[in-house]
Amino acid sequence: MKTESVVQSVAFSGRKQSLIEDARRDREKERDKEKDGERERESAAASPGPSHSGDNLVFEEKNSKVTLHLLFTQKNDKHAGFFKAGKVFETFEAKLLHLETRASRRCEKVSSDEVPQLEFLMRCDVHSSDTDAFINALRRVADEVQLLHENRVPWFPQKISELDKCNHIITKYDPDLDQDHPGFRDLEYRKRRAFITELAFNFKQREVYRTLTSIYPIHACRQFLDGLQQLERECGYGEQKIPQIRDVSNFLKEKTGFQLRPAVGLLSARDFLASLAFRVFQCTQYIRHSSSPMHSPEPDCCHELLGHIPMLTDKEFAQFSQEIGLASLGASDEDIEKLSTLYWFTVEFGLCKQNGTVKAYGAGLLSSYGELLYALSNGPEYKLFIPAETAVQPYQDQTYQPVYFVSQSFEDATNKMREYASTIQKPFTIRYDPYTCSIEILNEAAKIQSVMIQMRKELKILHCALERLEQR
Repeated sequence: MKTESVVQSVAFSGRKQSLIEDARRDREKERDKEKDGERERESAAASPGPSHSGDNLVFEEKNSKVTLHLLFTQKNDKHAGFFKAGKVFETFEAKLLHLETRASRRCEKVSSDEVPQLEFLMRCDVHSSDTDAFINALRRVADEVQLLHENRVPWFPQKISELDKCNHIITKYDPDLDQDHPGFRDLEYRKRRAFITELAFNFKQREVYRTLTSIYPIHACRQFLDGLQQLERECGYGEQKIPQIRDVSNFLKEKTGFQLRPAVGLLSARDFLASLAFRVFQCTQYIRHSSSPMHSPEPDCCHELLGHIPMLTDKEFAQFSQEIGLASLGASDEDIEKLSTLYWFTVEFGLCKQNGTVKAYGAGLLSSYGELLYALSNGPEYKLFIPAETAVQPYQDQTYQPVYFVSQSFEDATNKMREYASTIQKPFTIRYDPYTCSIEILNEAAKIQSVMIQMRKELKILHCALERLEQR
């Protein structure tokens, strides 16, 4: 049951940086690139000569060059066709990036003394103005020149070590660049931000910790309270203590397999979500400005350590967080934006029911005194968490949310997320291997069979355990 609103006097001082906005910005950039490419291809189509714009041959356009994917068959004149094709590459100063050869699948069986007809798969860079002439020249010396369209699957890490490459930093809300940041005109603060100041952290930790923990028993979910108690007992959480990220990370790894990775700033939505797939949480190390101790426009130590970490000690919630990360790997920019929205309304601002009462589990709520009170008052609207609907819900970053989504349980939320993830269109299926902390791309029968063998072994262990229980 909601309580009467008691937060009118609590001012809203700006929202923490949203993954949704980052993802939206990336998608808009990609659209702008595509539009620029279309305009250039339309311009080329207006000139004399055959047009290639309808063949989807451009994989990437950069610095007035285009990358082409070509498949052609060598004419039946032994190796002369290949050498002639090489002359075409030399004439047009095309840069060869990749080459594969194989026997043509169309040719009939040849005797041992005959030269088999070969197919060539090439990827090359050519000047955009020479593309049509280059392709026409190839067609004069080779058979059946085809322009292939390659699926543009975004790169994603497949090993936990490759998270080193997930370092696209978002500069919004940086106090050195953003004039709206409360610390922009505070030169001493900006200088001190370059490293963690224990004195400043200790001062704010006391005030924030004391104020928030006073309302947790009524407003926070059971899993959060349990996790916070464990962190107080094992990792030095408290008003008078400074929790160390290394200690917290080691504790989390033992509890749920999650570990903390120090982040130098705000990561892009794609990189941040990819980290979750490996049960890695990118953790900031700076502290909010002293003028706004109860809220920060960006994630800081208080948000991470008080908002996120207690929830990550729960196995079901850890699984839920990883499901969002796994769904993001190789997803389109549009799907990344939707997943960021799901993350926003669950991990950041999610509510759940416990014993018939609505409780908070979102880190954005549990680290913000004013919004935590507001979210559990009569002010906002509650909706049932349905991923397909939540993913397109408009979000609010200038004031408190008018709508919050309520999950029946973390298990229910995880199952729904898994079902939603299965609807995301990808040309492959992935599986996380917890033994090697890596991503397996299941695109071959042998790989699938290997996973099935492993699953049979694990099921056999469970079957044995059940038999022993029955024997008692």
